[in-house]
Amino acid sequence: MYVNVLIETRVKSNEMTFTYHVPLELSKNLIGKRVLVPFGKRTVEAFVLEYTDFDNTYEVKDIIKVVDNDPVLNEELIDLGKFMSNKYLCPLISCYQVMLPKALKANAKNNNQVKSLTYVKLNNDVSTSNIKIKSQLEIVNLLKENKEVLKSQIKSKSSLKKLIENDIVKEFKREVYRNVEVYSNHMNITLTKDQISVSNRIKQSLGLEKTMLIYGVTGSGKTEVYIDVVKEVIKNNKSAIILVPEISLTPQITSRFKGVFKERIAILHSSLSDGERYDEYRRISRGEVNVVIGARSAIFAPLQNLGIIIIDEEHSESYKQENNPRYNTLDIAFKRSKTHNCPVVLASATPTIESYARAKKGYYDYLELNKRINQMPLPKTSIIDMKKEVRNGNRTFSGELIQRIEDRLNKKEQVMLLLNRRGYSNYLMCTNCGYVFKCPNCDITLTFHKTSGMVRCHYCGYAEVKKDVCPSCKKNSISQIGSGTEKIEEEIKKEFNGVKVARMDADTTSKKGSHYQIINDFNEGKYDVLVGTQMIAKGLNFPNVTLVGVINADQSLNIPNFRSSELTFSLLNQVIGRSGRANKKGEAIIQTFNPDHYSIVCAANHDYVGFFNHEMFLRKKLNYPPYCFIILVKISSKDFECGIKEAKKASAFLRKNLTDATIVLGPSMANVLRINNNYNFQVILKYKKEEKLYVSLKELIKIYEGNSKIKIELDFNPINL
Repeated sequence: MYVNVLIETRVKSNEMTFTYHVPLELSKNLIGKRVLVPFGKRTVEAFVLEYTDFDNTYEVKDIIKVVDNDPVLNEELIDLGKFMSNKYLCPLISCYQVMLPKALKANAKNNNQVKSLTYVKLNNDVSTSNIKIKSQLEIVNLLKENKEVLKSQIKSKSSLKKLIENDIVKEFKREVYRNVEVYSNHMNITLTKDQISVSNRIKQSLGLEKTMLIYGVTGSGKTEVYIDVVKEVIKNNKSAIILVPEISLTPQITSRFKGVFKERIAILHSSLSDGERYDEYRRISRGEVNVVIGARSAIFAPLQNLGIIIIDEEHSESYKQENNPRYNTLDIAFKRSKTHNCPVVLASATPTIESYARAKKGYYDYLELNKRINQMPLPKTSIIDMKKEVRNGNRTFSGELIQRIEDRLNKKEQVMLLLNRRGYSNYLMCTNCGYVFKCPNCDITLTFHKTSGMVRCHYCGYAEVKKDVCPSCKKNSISQIGSGTEKIEEEIKKEFNGVKVARMDADTTSKKGSHYQIINDFNEGKYDVLVGTQMIAKGLNFPNVTLVGVINADQSLNIPNFRSSELTFSLLNQVIGRSGRANKKGEAIIQTFNPDHYSIVCAANHDYVGFFNHEMFLRKKLNYPPYCFIILVKISSKDFECGIKEAKKASAFLRKNLTDATIVLGPSMANVLRINNNYNFQVILKYKKEEKLYVSLKELIKIYEGNSKIKIELDFNPINL
């Protein structure tokens, strides 16, 4: 008997499999399991993909050992990996590795992540009548009453040891799951007429391969609809996946689901420990849960009999994986929908332009929740022209924002402030000679973090202690330019005596449980003001927040990306929606140097349709999605000259091999030319239909296969260009 196995090799071929002989004693049920095999001079782990016939024309080595008792990849996941590899032209092994928790990946350093506890119980075949020692009798009586007890709970270790040696007591291990802390928040909710209508429409689609888009304004009660639909799914003996874009959203939505579905929920996201993720994955594999809630990678949860996939805040960039395999979560959801004949529900107050266009064309079913569940109006929003404020000496906070914050603090209400940049200042510059502190590995300035006293690169992680003397002119004239969330936190504390400020960004949420702690503390009123990056903009519900301030709405507008207006509109609309979600009216203030920009004006007016129409007009003129598809071909090298030379060759190859229906742009330098000492170039392909596309791209990949000086990567429909 022979099998084809998949091994992680330096050769990045899409489907590099190898054939091995299976000894008779190891031959049962190998598909989807990991095995140890000899590979050259090494012994490596591999995934068994299939049994195969073999013609004995060359010598085949034996499998050494089967690693797993149960398959780590079921039949659907094996097929899904092949789908991803073919669609994104990436190595098959990378597709399987991204699906699995660390302990179940091939070549995991610690395969056995099982947590077990030691218990003791009486040996029923042995008499206890001869026991006279008091401490031993106490143990025996305890075990008679409880049948089995944790070994650690027995006080007299020496007496227990004697009982075990005499075979009166047996000790044994039992596997236990690590406890993923999920708080329960059960609220009796009566659905509104609109919610019932949307929920019923979705329920009618259960059992069908269909995509539905819920356009629901912030505070319209989309979560209650999810819960109502999932109840019906479970009633039909099926399971559900609910995806959220940010880990920071997971505690609130899981607490709501926990209150309804109790222990039948599993959580999957990157903030779990390796052991917790391993346990949650196996609970899912064993059919012990009906509902999986998590971030992007939860789309691979090995649920059987999947009944629905819900993607909350579907507009979020985080649903696109930015390294290999560069998959889009929506593509994986659609593939699983086809496999299980179940609907995919996309939901957002700011759907992507592509999703809304498809809904309007009838490719997706369109559902709408255009009112808040409490019938409260959407926040009144003011746009502040910061050009005028700067002339009046207000550089960070406008006079109106200061006045509104003070008013809210006096009323014991809460405020949220958004600045989508962490750290204290954007960069350090010498005012004497103009020297700017930059990362030695990347073409990017270093961000100053005052809390740690360090300047850091947010691309490669390089850090050094802040210097007060310019290394170029040796003058003590270092100035801090720009603001980050740290600085906003400090200035708020200076401006308002006694104000309690929490900060939520990548720096303050790096520790386990920190997301939940900040959210819970702010929700309980322990802080007056919450300052944060985009992670505070989506999905969070704080009843006492009545004012939202956006410190600098222009940051995302200045990104060299055709999606910059869409990203700006979504971010503003979402964060404005955090205000006035309960029974108090909400307000928002947007500070900007571009007060007339359509994305900012439409966000302030809660006008998604107006923004969509304006953006579609521009996209059509410039031939951008949804009027075409885009592929980004990335070429990188540690040598600049080599990189640009090969980028030109790649561009010429694509122009020669593709039809005139495809527009080939470039090569050009990437937005950040050098990252981690690699120079990055790009070629952009725009197309609607291209019959030669995949053949040509596969040939291009093959040309550079094994070339250590050049790296070629493909990004299908990228978020960032």
